[in-house]
Amino acid sequence: MKIALAADNAGRTLKDVIKKHIEDEGHETVDFGLCSDEPAADYPDYAFPASEAVASGKCDRGILVCGTGIGMSICANKVPGVRCAHVTDCFSAEATRQHNDANMLALGARVTGEGLALKIVDLFLSVPYSGAERHTRRINKITDGERRYIRGLNA
Repeated sequence: MKIALAADNAGRTLKDVIKKHIEDEGHETVDFGLCSDEPAADYPDYAFPASEAVASGKCDRGILVCGTGIGMSICANKVPGVRCAHVTDCFSAEATRQHNDANMLALGARVTGEGLALKIVDLFLSVPYSGAERHTRRINKITDGERRYIRGLNA
């Protein structure tokens, strides 16, 4: 699986740990940064390119890391075709794959420890979408709503 990765300065260290972990598991990564010790980096500058790579199909899934995970998830969900889940526990990581077919994961480096983050990542990358009719119906409603708002409410 090809995984897009991105982080701001608050999430870079955890992103680098995740990158090594998933590469060791055999996944290919595309790192959209931050790749330096730059003191102040704006998370939208990294979240949007990674999200666009997932939405376009260049990457299969994406993992975003900032201080809380919230800012990255907000950015990612602005990109049509992205379903990004801000996750802080293993149950939610499993459920968002089974029920929402989430294609991006947002983590908070300041609120989620490394061990838990890696367990969440493993679940996010291994749990399949259930394909249940009720979940597919709901995802289709999200996609339809997304198209409606892109065209404008009266279009």
